[in-house]
Amino acid sequence: GDSVRQMDGQVTLLEGATLTVNCTYSATRYPTLFWYVQYPGEGPELLLKAMKANDKGNNKGFEAAYNTEIISFHLEKASVQESDSAVYYCALSGTLTETAGGTEYKL
Repeated sequence: GDSVRQMDGQVTLLEGATLTVNCTYSATRYPTLFWYVQYPGEGPELLLKAMKANDKGNNKGFEAAYNTEIISFHLEKASVQESDSAVYYCALSGTLTETAGGTEYKL
């Protein structure tokens, strides 16, 4: 079936570093891909999405490129700040139920 895989667990970054959250997917078609962010004490919110191959999602300095060759949708942000401490979830088809757990970033 369709699924996404991302790094699990917690990552500690220094301010000013580049945040990279890897996400790969397996799907029979080309799904819509999503990144959600969950800040401490809040619910998950949609960060960005990409509808089709080679789309790039952009929001608040975050970027994710929909790469169908290596079936990836890695999230990146240059020069992170303390306010970027959060759990990041990769999802497809817009439902958080299909995520493979989140990756928590602490700054």
